[in-house]
Amino acid sequence: MQNSFNHCNLPPWVIASRHFNDHPQPLEIQGVRLANRFLFQKLDALGSAAERAAVFNDYMSVKFQLHQWQQETATARKSLKNSYLRFLRGWMMDSNSVEGAVLKGWVESRMGLHPTFHNVRILDVHDRGYQQFALDRTKGSARTSAINSQLDLLYEYCQYELAKKYPGQNYLTLYRGTYERYEHDVLEVISKREEIVRLNNLNSFTTDEERAWEFGFIVWEVRVPMPKIFFFSELLPNSILKGEGECLVIGGEYRVRRLLCTV
Repeated sequence: MQNSFNHCNLPPWVIASRHFNDHPQPLEIQGVRLANRFLFQKLDALGSAAERAAVFNDYMSVKFQLHQWQQETATARKSLKNSYLRFLRGWMMDSNSVEGAVLKGWVESRMGLHPTFHNVRILDVHDRGYQQFALDRTKGSARTSAINSQLDLLYEYCQYELAKKYPGQNYLTLYRGTYERYEHDVLEVISKREEIVRLNNLNSFTTDEERAWEFGFIVWEVRVPMPKIFFFSELLPNSILKGEGECLVIGGEYRVRRLLCTV
């Protein structure tokens, strides 16, 4: 399922396609780099990822007034304190949580890709599963200030840092473990161990094959285009995902290879 419109430089059906994954192009959220050009100019002058992460954190705090939550009313404090970091934590605990719905909602809004799973399979925007997802997304968005704009900048910063970390590289090989296959649509069987599947609009992967086995008896190896990596665990200082090798990956049609357990 794709929206007809999005906030990207490419249409949803292109972003979702297997052709895009075979021939990736940069994805940009409209206006974000331009509106925050002074941030990226400042980042260009810094030599280390740790310095850039600290500047990004401070910039987000000031831009979205996240540092002022203690000075406001109880309602405003709750809204400001629940920043983008709250939603990353919520995803880590449960991708089908209210926080998970907000992140999936961002992908839907910006990339034009509907979720295909949120606690239950979602077949289209008219079924009950989608209605529950929309309710969770609304609940979560009400908890904070301008969360989609915060996530816009997080994505653009992630893409900036990936280009620094892996210069000239278009893909990362990532792994996903699962106990269930019904969350995903199998579109084509290529061989006994290779398939084309349609992934949810946002998914957890890891850079560590061994860790992937902790999350299921089915482990996929996937070559993920850099533009489809929304977040990786080393991106932020003192990240709650740090050390786990976790990446949040935007969905679509992927070629996956099922690994064999060697234990």
